Amino acid sequence: MSIIAAGIMIGLAALGAAIGNSNLFAKYIEGIARQPEARGTLFGQTMILFGLIEALPIIGVAFGILVLLGVFK
Repeated sequence: MSIIAAGIMIGLAALGAAIGNSNLFAKYIEGIARQPEARGTLFGQTMILFGLIEALPIIGVAFGILVLLGVFK
């Protein structure tokens, strides 16, 4: 059962990251298209948010591995 739980955790973490990153970069490109002069500011903010979005799936994968190894029994 823990193998299934770990697989679900890791899979949903990857899916959430993919959806979050796609929305983020779609809005980034849209923002550049609307205001090309704000490209530098938008890039900095986008990279900060990219790091925050990627942190949560990494934590999810870590918990999935911990469940797989049986730490939470």
